[in-house]
Amino acid sequence: MADFNALATQFTQFYYQTFDTDRSQLSSLYRDESMLSFEGAQLQGAKDIVEKLMSLPFQRVQHRISTLDAQPTGANGSVVVMVTGELLLDEEQMAQRYSQVFHLVNNGGNYFVLNDLFRLNYG
Repeated sequence: MADFNALATQFTQFYYQTFDTDRSQLSSLYRDESMLSFEGAQLQGAKDIVEKLMSLPFQRVQHRISTLDAQPTGANGSVVVMVTGELLLDEEQMAQRYSQVFHLVNNGGNYFVLNDLFRLNYG
C-alpha cells in the first residue's frame, strides 16, 4: 500500500501553493463528478468549482496548515485528508481559521479530488 500520509502531505502542499499563487490552475485536480461544499454552497464539476474559487473576494491569500490527518479509503488507494489551518487574506493581519476535507481518488496512479469540503471556523 502506498504511503497515504506522504501522499496527503504532498497533495496539500501542492494544492495550497497552487491556490495561493494561481487559483485558475486548480482545475486539473478536479473532474466532472467532483463536488465542492464551500461555506454551505455546493458546486459540481471542475469548471464550476474553479469558477467559484476564482470569484472569491480577495486578491492575495496565504494558507498555513496547522494539522493534517489522512486515512486510506477502500481498496483502490483512495485517501481522505482533513486539514485545519489559518489563512491570511490581502492586507489583513488577523488570520482566519479554517477546516478542509479532501477525498482523493486514485485513477490509475493519478489522484483527483472527488469531494472537497471547506468551512471557516469562527471562535
